[in-house]
Amino acid sequence: MSAEQPGPAPEREPHLEPGAVTGPAGAGSTGYQDYDRVAEESAALVIRRYSTSFGMASRLLAEPVRTHVRNVYALVRVADEVVDAPRPGGTRAQQAVVLDELEAEVRQALIRGHSANLVVHAFARTSRHCGIGHELIDPFFASMRTDLFRTEHDEESFARYVHGSAEVVGLMCLRAFLRDEADPAGSYAALGDGARRLGAAFQKINFLRDLATDDQHLGRHYFPGLDPTRLDDVTRDRLLDDIDADLVAAAATLPFLPLGSRRAVRVAHGLFAELSARMRRLPAERIVTERVRVPGPVKARIVARCLVRDAR
Repeated sequence: MSAEQPGPAPEREPHLEPGAVTGPAGAGSTGYQDYDRVAEESAALVIRRYSTSFGMASRLLAEPVRTHVRNVYALVRVADEVVDAPRPGGTRAQQAVVLDELEAEVRQALIRGHSANLVVHAFARTSRHCGIGHELIDPFFASMRTDLFRTEHDEESFARYVHGSAEVVGLMCLRAFLRDEADPAGSYAALGDGARRLGAAFQKINFLRDLATDDQHLGRHYFPGLDPTRLDDVTRDRLLDDIDADLVAAAATLPFLPLGSRRAVRVAHGLFAELSARMRRLPAERIVTERVRVPGPVKARIVARCLVRDAR
């Protein structure tokens, strides 16, 4: 099944919906509901600790979509840490084993509806509720595995990596956005390209702002044919032109997202568009020596501008 095709129909489990909890764990709930809440709280902790821009945007999502998106992010982040943050003295072969075990646990959790790994459990709940199938999950783990054994990319492998590491994540989130729409399959087909392009833009921006870290600490070169130590303004602009084209394509689909999700996606889009603009103004040699960030007051203005735009 291709990423463009719908995944399995969402399952209606007897569990409480994520985000629908009205009291603390243990207050008038069953044991499995307590466990579900703890799993989702664990996923929320991951996004709070690891993300600023994405975390800020996710807070604008309506429930239960906010919980679903946090559950997706948590699994993605954990898998990314497996390949990017090896234990002292560990080997890539050992990291590969851990990643394989994580993928196997996800597969089993989708079947059982339960996992002893809290983050996997939270993701499995979202997957079963929203219809996130193996057509999206398998390419993601394939890209993560690529990070362990490939340090250079050509055009074909780069496109495949971006699809698995970022585009499918955008599509997973889109599944959550559309779960309760009247025609989720039709909306998914119409909006899927925008979700893929936005995910790709986010990933490519992070590749560009992390050039030095990826090169010096991980030994990875994502952009085909690019020597990070020789980045010039012409190459910078070429890469940003491609990123901005993705952002423009994604922006065209934003008005058609459900209102409860549109504001958050618009904010995330605005934050990364600001990153792109800042990198375009920065001399290329500084991009490889410092990580470009959006200052807090600028983030606040972007959030306010997006909220005003949607209110209108």
